[in-house]
Amino acid sequence: MTLNLYLLRHGETTFSQSGNFCGETDAELTTEGMQMASGFADVYQKLKWEAVYVSPMKRTIATAKPFCDAIGMDMQLRDGLREGSYGEWERKSKSFAQENYAQNYVNWMTEPAWNAPKGGETAVDIANRSMPVIAEIQEKHHQGNVLVVSHKATIRIMLCSLLGIDLGRYRYRVNILVASVSMVKFDVNGPLLEILGDRHHIPDHIRSRPGT
Repeated sequence: MTLNLYLLRHGETTFSQSGNFCGETDAELTTEGMQMASGFADVYQKLKWEAVYVSPMKRTIATAKPFCDAIGMDMQLRDGLREGSYGEWERKSKSFAQENYAQNYVNWMTEPAWNAPKGGETAVDIANRSMPVIAEIQEKHHQGNVLVVSHKATIRIMLCSLLGIDLGRYRYRVNILVASVSMVKFDVNGPLLEILGDRHHIPDHIRSRPGT
């Protein structure tokens, strides 16, 4: 029996374009972000799906909705899948954090597993709330295709946790662009990364847009 776990990052937001910190900020999708969501639904509705698990934030719900509508399946919201909190850095630029939280920023860049933005979450914190959702999925779904719609840092951290990569290196080992799809296959040998960051479902005229 094989479980295929698909991990979809939400579509574009204004923060994807600006690069400002957006964790617990409940951003909306841009027009292009909605087109990315529709592109995913158009391509991936052709597979047979067992369940859809979604972060309870506007940008992830809006990304999942066209797909759920297309396959006639309800999304299951899980708080553990939300994006990591950036605390006092929320909505601010990286240069602002560097200038106003200099040592905090250095610590976070050097070892984010155990160092958080002031008032925010560490990578360990994010793993501790997101990985139980993965365990729930594995317990409930022993085979077939399951979709998780989440966020950049959270997906990176879940992938590192599954693949045995040091959480402190999550941003230096795995990149997850907006609306990209990754897939981990679970079989008797454990988790195997089969797809990382695929974006072929995104319409050609917006696929080349920058996005973080």
